[in-house]
Amino acid sequence: MAETQSAIFGAGCFWGIEASFRKVDGVKTTSVGYSGGAKANPTYEEVCSGTTGHAEVVRVEFDPDVVTFESLLEVLWQIHDPTTKNRQGPDIGTQYRSAIYYLDEDQAAAARASKEACDKSGRFPDPIVTEITAASDYWMAEDYHQQYFEKQRGRFGRFF
Repeated sequence: MAETQSAIFGAGCFWGIEASFRKVDGVKTTSVGYSGGAKANPTYEEVCSGTTGHAEVVRVEFDPDVVTFESLLEVLWQIHDPTTKNRQGPDIGTQYRSAIYYLDEDQAAAARASKEACDKSGRFPDPIVTEITAASDYWMAEDYHQQYFEKQRGRFGRFF
């Protein structure tokens, strides 16, 4: 059995992104947090202000014997619009940017190849603007954000 690997993705509000990745076979755990910014240990309010440079992200711990990083990239392309800069649906701001924060050169190469293939496929009517950047510090979000939709099952039940 292979060791668990990690991946970090930004794709808008982290609540729905986390819920989507939690459904993928081979995903062991997820957490939501902040990455790509300059401030150490930012709060949700600071990130939402747009002044820290962070994106809302999900960190995915996965078993590569069950699901590949490339398969997780395919999930990412399916669960958000990678052609809108700093926006997903009603959420607007740099904290909602589409991003892949790679943890090694293999992930970087896979992310670039996957983005290029999606762009060339014509799957999206506009060019993909997803940034592909080396991972910086990952700061876990406050506890009430973790598995938010599961905690709110009565409110969002049948959707997540």
